[in-house]
Amino acid sequence: MLTDRFSFKTGLAALAIGVVVGCSGSTTSPAPGTGPSGNSGTTPTASGDNAGGTLTSARPTPPSEGPKVEGDTIKIGLIASLTGDQKPWGDDSVEGARMAVDEFNKAGGFNGKKVELLIGDAASKAEAAKSATEKLMSDGVVALVGEVASGHTIQMAKSAFQKGIPVVAIGATRTDLTNEGSHVFRVCYTDAFQGPVMAQFAYEKLGLRTVGVMTDNKQPYSQGLSKSFSDTFVKLGGKIVGEAFYESGQTQFSGQLTELKAKSPAGLFLSGYFTEVGPIAQQARQAGLDVPLLGGDGWDSPQLIESGGEAIQGGKAFFCNHYNNADNRPQVAEFLKKYKAAHGGKEPGTTMAALGYDATLLTLDAIKRSKELSSKGIIEALENTENFAGVSGDITLKGRGGNPDKRAIVVEVTPMTPSGWQKFAVAYTPDQIKK
Repeated sequence: MLTDRFSFKTGLAALAIGVVVGCSGSTTSPAPGTGPSGNSGTTPTASGDNAGGTLTSARPTPPSEGPKVEGDTIKIGLIASLTGDQKPWGDDSVEGARMAVDEFNKAGGFNGKKVELLIGDAASKAEAAKSATEKLMSDGVVALVGEVASGHTIQMAKSAFQKGIPVVAIGATRTDLTNEGSHVFRVCYTDAFQGPVMAQFAYEKLGLRTVGVMTDNKQPYSQGLSKSFSDTFVKLGGKIVGEAFYESGQTQFSGQLTELKAKSPAGLFLSGYFTEVGPIAQQARQAGLDVPLLGGDGWDSPQLIESGGEAIQGGKAFFCNHYNNADNRPQVAEFLKKYKAAHGGKEPGTTMAALGYDATLLTLDAIKRSKELSSKGIIEALENTENFAGVSGDITLKGRGGNPDKRAIVVEVTPMTPSGWQKFAVAYTPDQIKK
């Protein structure tokens, strides 16, 4: 269970800086690696726009119209990792989703019908996410929310496609995820945005000109993020001196780090999840790589500073995130007020509480806007979403291929304090990213 809860602390001034290989070995290459290609066919290209994708053709349409609501209960499903390494995200996804459903039902539901939230455990594994999805669909859900990991969410999307059931992703940022079909949406930004955000931050704010990359070849998220970061960093004038590969669950990274150190990078981009990033940081310092570390939203867990220790704290590491508890937007203040009231005054442990709340509330809003209470009606309503006021930012899906334009923030990893362990560095909107 996640025991360390934290809040983000927003800086009041701008950032000033004068400042796979498996367990058996390592591999580096002089050019950025690429992840596996996404679903082919009639899909929009999600790489033509840094924020979410330029639509060039229609996404595949599910062959089934999906189930209709029967009786007085509307069943929606949530897939979250309740066990395994990604449990911190799963716990917070559940808390956010439950808050949204409770509010909906207390407000009277919709046309006399209440919502029942069914939860399936992804167990931090893609195959478990698929099995859990199929179980919830057999239980009669008309919509699905989840997941955080892109590899899990892709399995959800594939299973739900044949049944015609909508999927609203919480924190799955892999850019081509929504190419799986017109039934897939998300409330977060994509890797086509956060990769360039971190590349521009590294090049302009940190002044880096050479970077080494480490990619988790078991995670589609990591593969896509490494590529989008690397492509943009090179376009800006920087150089990727090498890319090393590892797999989730690996604990020793000396081979990869030794090879990268030989290429003298001025920084390291670590595109994987917090579970491996902490140990990589420790071993990077031991290997003599005393350079800034950068990453994506997969770092978002207080377990990062537990496993990374001083190697990753205090101006040594920065990552991209979705949301800030200290944001003065009214939606944030109201969300925190309700969250703390329900959790003994504690604030969310990770960003996924807010994103889980947003994804579920958006799904419920689509139910209210649907022309008929069915999966097909919910998909149509989601597709026509405009200016939905989420905690993590406004969400428009109409004409976006399932991918909203979202702001991203960069935070500095700090030691844990009463006000949190993430210090605001800078924020970027899609129009601020150079193409």
